[in-house]
Amino acid sequence: MTAKVSYDSVEVGTELPPQSFPVTRATLVQYAGASGDFNPIHWNEKFAREVGLEDVIAHGMFTMAEAIRVVTDWAGDPGAVVEYGVRFTRQVVVPNDDKGALIEVSAKVGALLDGKRVRVDLTATSGDKKVLGMSRAVVQLG
Repeated sequence: MTAKVSYDSVEVGTELPPQSFPVTRATLVQYAGASGDFNPIHWNEKFAREVGLEDVIAHGMFTMAEAIRVVTDWAGDPGAVVEYGVRFTRQVVVPNDDKGALIEVSAKVGALLDGKRVRVDLTATSGDKKVLGMSRAVVQLG
């Protein structure tokens, strides 16, 4: 698997196309079924509030997966991502309405590495709050 982006065509500061990802309660139920994570804080408002949360929250791994889509779409090959890590800094609160929440992701090349690899630094926000910290991916380019 090889990225469609050439190493020679990028430089530090190259911005990837930003994307927005809507999240509804239905999205969370679908993710719970796919992941096997049926923790009620992700689908049951009453339970979420009883344990001290503002409302139902998105799964951290779901948020992380949505964010990396900016990188995989840009690279043209999900297999080009050879490392990826984040710190979960805030929760994505998903209200029970027609809109839900929105995860907004931007990214840029933060470093050129050996072996035609680049480090991509991501910023993910929801409701104007940063939800992922130290979000970085290493991508093997062509």
